Amino acid sequence: MTPAQWNITEKKMKQCRLFIGSTLLILALCTDCLFTQTRTIGLLLNDSTKTYPGYTLFTPLKSTKTFLIDMNGMLVRSWTSPYYPGQAVMLLKDGSILRAAMIQQGNPFQQGGVGGRNEKYNWNGTLTWSFDHYGTAYSLHHDFEVMPNGNILMIAWEKKTNAEAAAAGRNLTGATYTEVWSEKVIEVQPSGTSGGTIIWEWHIWDHLVQDYDATKSNYGVVSQHPELYSINYGDMKADWLHFNALRYNPVRDEIMVSLHATSEFLVIDHSTTSAQAAGHTGGRRGKGGDILYRWGNPVAYKLGTAADQKLFSQHDARWIEEGLPGAGNITIFNNGTKRPEGLYSSIEQIVPPIGSDSSYTRTANAAFGPASAVWQFVGSPTTSFYGENISGASRLPNGNTIICQGPSGKFFEVTSNGQIVWTYVNPVSTTIYAQGQTPVENLVFKVNRYASTYAGLAGKTLTPIGPIETYPSAVEDRETAVNGFTLYQNYPNPFNPSTVLSYDVPAVSHVTLKVYNLLGEEVVTLVNEMKDAGSYSAAFNARSLPSGLYIAKLTAGAASKVVRMVLMK
Repeated sequence: MTPAQWNITEKKMKQCRLFIGSTLLILALCTDCLFTQTRTIGLLLNDSTKTYPGYTLFTPLKSTKTFLIDMNGMLVRSWTSPYYPGQAVMLLKDGSILRAAMIQQGNPFQQGGVGGRNEKYNWNGTLTWSFDHYGTAYSLHHDFEVMPNGNILMIAWEKKTNAEAAAAGRNLTGATYTEVWSEKVIEVQPSGTSGGTIIWEWHIWDHLVQDYDATKSNYGVVSQHPELYSINYGDMKADWLHFNALRYNPVRDEIMVSLHATSEFLVIDHSTTSAQAAGHTGGRRGKGGDILYRWGNPVAYKLGTAADQKLFSQHDARWIEEGLPGAGNITIFNNGTKRPEGLYSSIEQIVPPIGSDSSYTRTANAAFGPASAVWQFVGSPTTSFYGENISGASRLPNGNTIICQGPSGKFFEVTSNGQIVWTYVNPVSTTIYAQGQTPVENLVFKVNRYASTYAGLAGKTLTPIGPIETYPSAVEDRETAVNGFTLYQNYPNPFNPSTVLSYDVPAVSHVTLKVYNLLGEEVVTLVNEMKDAGSYSAAFNARSLPSGLYIAKLTAGAASKVVRMVLMK
């Protein structure tokens, strides 16, 4: 049959060739894999009636690639960088990705989350912009945030000598380190194909308090100054605070940072000038760069006990965006490291205490509220969900929450009542794993889900290429037991929305012909009856099914045969 007879346009033919070529990735998929092997990676669950449909972006921490997959776990786009990730990645509204990059050579900061560079790649994979910010005394790390005006907020370590730390009231008794790593936030205005201008900055070092050395100017009663940070709280080590997340609230013009080492997050005012951000007055809130709100561990400012601690080495503290269920609330991936009641993670959603004047409220001589989360997700049992580090969670427009259990590279979507409706396990580490293998070091910092209507996907080719994971080549399509027992799919392949399956039965047999999705779940039974010897056909209509790979399996007694079909919509 000729292409003209198939009545497929030239554009459709190109898409078909792409699909046919992509199926080479999975030609080793076999009956044994689908129907007897436990799936360990890739898509494990997709309840399409309850999920929020879209595309999921992630960067494995042991790979230089970034991947975009559809709801069926099929790869639709990937990008490659010369550098391993410095953790965060996001898809921009112009179809580019912005990623943090790990610069190791020449960067003395070699802690987990080290970055040094942010870089931008267009949809076609071409590097269009980069910004380096690292040296002997500072380095970008972990996270960034793109602002509505196109500027980019970034977090960076900055080194202080022990002498500088002592001058700020740090208790260095028994110190085994020679420097202290403080933190800063910078706002960069990009320019050209590389570089940019820092137009605003904030340093936590300008907002310290301590009750150790009365000879220093920042000496005070810590509990009376929750707007300042105690330089002597937490583990006495060089990486003293370890910011791991950054978010911007355009409605309130505020910035949120998550402090991994001290188990709380802070909110500061962005409406200040850099000079005001270094002081204690000015800006919309009138408090300069002082802390406006903090939550998670009131022990850090001596207004609580260990029983009052809510967060334990958390990640990804963020505001729920305008227009989403719970807008203005804050969600946090509460890792649960050193949680007194046991090691398990939870997703916390809290309502920040905002008064009628839009400021954060607090009862005198008490910690910031709230006392508890308004919504929480935990595993069942609780210990079944635990990500000791990295990880993240974000609210979706339908009220679901997408969660990245970072250390195990597991992404899952939960409904508001805690039902898991979509699960995917990253199959990429330093290598790409085969289905059935148990992945090692397939870590992912966090993931982002984008609707098909997202501006960055407009006009883009989102044709599924195939699964990222490979499949063992133990068994090919085969004939067994009865000579002449065959099954084949008529053209076209790919198809939309229907195709015809033809088969030959050489002897009287009870025949079943079933279609399965890539998870091995039965989609439809086309034939289930006794058949005389002869040639037959059955139509498969996939109008209600999503694009992806489907497997037809024909059985007659001891004989079996499978074929793969690609549905392209």
